[in-house]
Amino acid sequence: MNIEDLYEIYLQYPSVQTDTRKLKPGDLFFALKGPNFNANEFAQKAIEAGAEWAVIDDERYASISNTILVADVLTALQQLARHHRQQFQIPFIAITGSNGKTTTKELIHSVLSSGFKTYTTEGNLNNHIGVPLTLLKIKQDAEMAVIEMGANHLGEIASYCEIALPTHGLITNCGKAHLEGFGSEEGVRKGKGELFDHLRAYNGTAFIMWDYPYLREMSRGISDIYTYGTMDTEVAGNVLTSEQYISVEFSKGFKGTIRTNLVGDYNLPNVLAAVAIGKYFKVEEGKMKIAIEKYTPTNSRSQLIEKNAYRIILDAYNANPSSMKAAIENFANAEGSKKILALGAMAELGADSLKEHSSIIKVIDKYQWTDVILVGGDFMKVDHTYRKFNSSSEAGEWLQRVQPHNAFFLVKGSRSMQMEKILDYL
Repeated sequence: MNIEDLYEIYLQYPSVQTDTRKLKPGDLFFALKGPNFNANEFAQKAIEAGAEWAVIDDERYASISNTILVADVLTALQQLARHHRQQFQIPFIAITGSNGKTTTKELIHSVLSSGFKTYTTEGNLNNHIGVPLTLLKIKQDAEMAVIEMGANHLGEIASYCEIALPTHGLITNCGKAHLEGFGSEEGVRKGKGELFDHLRAYNGTAFIMWDYPYLREMSRGISDIYTYGTMDTEVAGNVLTSEQYISVEFSKGFKGTIRTNLVGDYNLPNVLAAVAIGKYFKVEEGKMKIAIEKYTPTNSRSQLIEKNAYRIILDAYNANPSSMKAAIENFANAEGSKKILALGAMAELGADSLKEHSSIIKVIDKYQWTDVILVGGDFMKVDHTYRKFNSSSEAGEWLQRVQPHNAFFLVKGSRSMQMEKILDYL
């Protein structure tokens, strides 16, 4: 079946699902294959659960009623998403970067939603499956779309751009993340820069954090650039205070101050990006201010939590050397006493992993702490004098025994370390 015919079916049944456990009556099921599963095997179950059609690529299951046989299910999903995207003549804003993608995406969505019907990536659906699923959730009433793109190797962002066809784009930053796949920090810039390559080729618009010289260089040749930063940009601002949550005072492009629910000065570029995009699309300043001030982070991303006798900065969704260093330094300078670091190891750093974990130890050494807890991975292999545990559960059990009441915690680590489990013991 060709994509045009499949699209006609999609228009009748526009709810797309790839997980039989989440199926609802009337869904269009795509039977994806993975290294450890073959969803073609669940085609019959999907139809019985109420799916109108099941898209498959295994001829052994083609005799099942209401199945659509294609050459490759993932390719069909991506081509269908691209075809759907081509039906819209609205701004599609793509966001990538090493750190802050999801927070920036959520802030931009909040700002744009105050003036436009805006669709965006749900949660962290930013990969080769999540991007097309996000596109296929966009309805005909859309006025704006904000698409998050994650990547851990070269060519990935370019492939997503071929599906989402962004008209506008933003790279939050390029740091030491996914070095195992990108090979080096220069590889990270090349990989993330594939978004700018697309905008350059198709006369798109790039929003640039002008404080970062490498982003200035990466954006050369893009026909339309809109800048934000701490000075001499179209939108400029600085952190006014960060005693608990940061407040941003603007010196250009926006009048007044925005008081956020975000912890950490490292969130300044995220707020500036949201305001810059709001200004570019002429969202009223009053609406932008309300939208940003109402936004509260979730899902272990820079959350400030008060639990029993503890204050906790929970930033355990992910970690890399750049974000870990920024979080530690911010925590060291934050108001408060009896500070305890609870840090999980960083993943996907390849051959540089031991060196990068050693570098984080040197950052920790610069400050005075009530205690330091290091968990798992290469924190177990590098030299240091701090407490170390194999897992977040082990660390939590120790904290439960010692009960450091009135402590102020920073809890951070790569997703695989599940550092949020520590909170269960406090």
